[in-house]
Amino acid sequence: MSVMQAGRQTWLFAPAPLLLGSAAVVGKREGAGPLAEDFDVIHKDNYLGQKSFEAAEQKMLEEACNLAVRYSGLGRDEVDLHFSGDLLNQITSSSFTARSLGLPYLGIFGACSTFVEGQALAALAVASGAARQALASTSSHTNAAEKQFRYPNEYGAQKNETTQITVTGAGAAVIGQTAHKTELRPVKITSATIGKVVDLNVTDPFNMGAAMAPAACACLLAHFKERQVPPDYYDLILTGDLGRVGSPLLQELLLKEGLFLPEKQLNDSGKMIFSDEPKNLAGGSGCGCIAATACGHIRRQLAAGNLRRVLLIATGALLSPLSVQQKESIPGIAHAVSWEVE
Repeated sequence: MSVMQAGRQTWLFAPAPLLLGSAAVVGKREGAGPLAEDFDVIHKDNYLGQKSFEAAEQKMLEEACNLAVRYSGLGRDEVDLHFSGDLLNQITSSSFTARSLGLPYLGIFGACSTFVEGQALAALAVASGAARQALASTSSHTNAAEKQFRYPNEYGAQKNETTQITVTGAGAAVIGQTAHKTELRPVKITSATIGKVVDLNVTDPFNMGAAMAPAACACLLAHFKERQVPPDYYDLILTGDLGRVGSPLLQELLLKEGLFLPEKQLNDSGKMIFSDEPKNLAGGSGCGCIAATACGHIRRQLAAGNLRRVLLIATGALLSPLSVQQKESIPGIAHAVSWEVE
């Protein structure tokens, strides 16, 4: 296995590490949406039988990790590294899950870009020989995240049309060198592009799409330039999660750079995971949004042969409650990994 740097931001893996198994666990609202049949577990109670929403998020993440390992055909003791992060203070859901799993663990934080960041690091570890198999995972919970970053849902605070709804969900992926016996065809992780922080001085914490769209644009342009593939190389470019406000902004920014991508090729997990109803506002967000969409729906589309090449671009708003209170702007980040099947 080897890694080659292309330009300043892109890693090319040859031969490519494999996505051996993945799993998606979601809550009631997500399970009522258009992707319902592609999730592995749908919980009807957002407490998941736990005493708090934070404990419920941890349980979802544990479920996703254990299922992904099981689907990979491996034992837990065959996974050498675990990369994970979430939205809660000090990434407690991930760290408490790591406590339960007992795997060598590296906690990471990229806000809603965390799942792709974790995959990039896991693929790098496998391709470099630092690990045989690595696990990447992340989660979010609407009731836990909203009370930390905005207002508790129980308050019934007014939300405007640019507001995105934090997804209650978790996703996990096992990445390794050799395919084991699995139900689905292994996916090759052929490249990763590491994004730069971009800040265009957006200050509204209820408009995450606008804050993150510039970072998605910068990452996508860097990926095409450094990997040297044409825009139509991918069947699908899936952002996560710009929602219904940030997605058209990304299109505008790309057009200004001379790049046009048709709507059927460029989609967003925040738009896909919930139905297009007024109650769902600008769509979904949160670490679990692109994680559950990719590990569930996209993975199955690749296995069915409906897609062959997918670029996942996960975006994150790098704000905190303190930075918002101090009137700071909201920096954005985006990372990309490519999933391909023969």
